[in-house]
Amino acid sequence: MELTKRPRRLRMDGRVRDMIRETRISKKSLIYPIFVEEGEKVIREIETMPGQKRYSPDTLPYALEEAAKAGIQNIMFFGIPKHKDECGSQAYHDHGIIQEAMRAAKKAVPELLYIGDVCMCEYTSHGHCGIIKGDSVDNDKTLPLLAKTAVSQVAAGADMVAPSDMMDGRVAAIRKALDEAGYIDTPIMSYAAKYASAFYGPFRDAAGSDNFKGNRKTYQMDWHNRREALKEVDTDLEEGADIIMVKPALSYMDIIRETRDRVNVPVAAYSVSGEYAMIKAAGAQGMIDEKAIIAETTTSIYRAGAEILITYFAKEIAEMIDEGRIG
Repeated sequence: MELTKRPRRLRMDGRVRDMIRETRISKKSLIYPIFVEEGEKVIREIETMPGQKRYSPDTLPYALEEAAKAGIQNIMFFGIPKHKDECGSQAYHDHGIIQEAMRAAKKAVPELLYIGDVCMCEYTSHGHCGIIKGDSVDNDKTLPLLAKTAVSQVAAGADMVAPSDMMDGRVAAIRKALDEAGYIDTPIMSYAAKYASAFYGPFRDAAGSDNFKGNRKTYQMDWHNRREALKEVDTDLEEGADIIMVKPALSYMDIIRETRDRVNVPVAAYSVSGEYAMIKAAGAQGMIDEKAIIAETTTSIYRAGAEILITYFAKEIAEMIDEGRIG
């Protein structure tokens, strides 16, 4: 039998494989999340996320300089305040932890791009992402506080804001508030399709949300649903989102792909704490080749359609790109 089609021809030489590679990954598309807590001289290991740390504003420059040295250009901040209350007032305080982190970052390493996570969960005494009314989160009473938080972050130096609360109408509320404050050029990266996922578990330790009780299923999405995600994406775009995000990443490749095929804006994916912790745990036990798994899972997220990746493995991925292992 004569074979006229031999796909293996393009696999025989490593140089050819590199030339025809379909999925390209750039360090410039990586976003590295960093946890910042109130206090001084804090560099605290996060037990459930080996290799990740909390920093105070005075020690934050060490983490930023390390990220910049690796070639990472984009940083997202999550804040851990000392004081929490029913309305999460430290989220929008002019001298809240994110606001102080932004000021310290802009002074220490101004060339990086800084993104503020806009939510209430780290700041409320009950751990929910908004104002509690009875047994539920009051969507409409939460919106002005989210908008106020976004404006305060940008005033402190944020280059972009990323609302993660999943309240209906929050993108429109934030866009209106930013425009009225004169920040018409500040983009919004919306957590558009954010699922009520068990993969967020280690984040609670990292962000000091151990006080949380109940669940977020009344505002985060049911992981059985696909079409609902596309409705959320469409709604956020109509309200003014500039970048659309899918969260988590690995179990939601179909949503990433459908979102990419549907929209004409950049698509981001968030590889969350549980995804990170599973790989680190299996690697520590010698059950997997940790670096190989990082490379493969990262590439699969981009292959699914993500153009931006928020990941705790950002430094490792940057190193692998330099090595030519991926990218």
